[in-house]
Amino acid sequence: MLALKILFKEFYHLLQSKNGRRFLWLAFKKGAKTRFKPQSLKFAGFKLQIVDSLSFIWQVKEIFVDEAYHFSSKSATPIIYDCGANVGTSCLYFKKLYPQAKIKAIEADEKIAHILKANLLANNLNDVEVITKAVWKDNQGIEIALEGADGASIFGNANKQHIPSVRLKDLLIQEKYIDMLKMDIEGAEVEVIKDCADELSKIQHLFIEYHSYQNHIQDLSKILEILENQGFQYFIQNEQSLKSPLINHFQDKNQLMTLQLNIFAHKAKSK
Repeated sequence: MLALKILFKEFYHLLQSKNGRRFLWLAFKKGAKTRFKPQSLKFAGFKLQIVDSLSFIWQVKEIFVDEAYHFSSKSATPIIYDCGANVGTSCLYFKKLYPQAKIKAIEADEKIAHILKANLLANNLNDVEVITKAVWKDNQGIEIALEGADGASIFGNANKQHIPSVRLKDLLIQEKYIDMLKMDIEGAEVEVIKDCADELSKIQHLFIEYHSYQNHIQDLSKILEILENQGFQYFIQNEQSLKSPLINHFQDKNQLMTLQLNIFAHKAKSK
């Protein structure tokens, strides 16, 4: 009885919003589709090309249903950095939230960046700057395992390629104020945040997807220490569900990643 109550509570919650209903429709319609198969669809008034139905469905849940990237700005033209923009789902959300937002969208995978540009063009979003490079701590390039959807990582083993990189700090130095920085760069976040530490004070809202991997030291504390030193308040959300985590150390079907967290940070108000 309790299980049914929990199940129907979630289902009822999704039915209450338009985007929740859209998510359910996508899950039923596209959830069983073959993975990593490009296709076109319409969602929330947008025309999109996607590279993988399953990853897109969960992007919709996180971004449009749960509104994980929702932030408040007094400016009609907030400055937004989208690090790990993928096919543009987050860019579309930001533009729906703030139509005149000034967005830099950075995507490492050249093929996915091409689709990102096509999606922006198809929705008449011609003012988003797309940078087809990996977000990193220097401009020397980096070895990344390209997965073909939303999981390209510096810690992956298969299909590793040398990808041109952009030092995020160099971009941040040019800004006086940044309303929102979203970072989903699959394992590169610790090194990038360490390199950018002195520039984070100009950012008002920050989203970091943190990852740790097998045979690599967990260094979440380094990110949190930097956020604290730069005057941020943060909230941490677990993105994993592990049964008996003292025995089972990995996500299902992912024998590399040991931890995935969402970190939501905002500037603490001065007393």
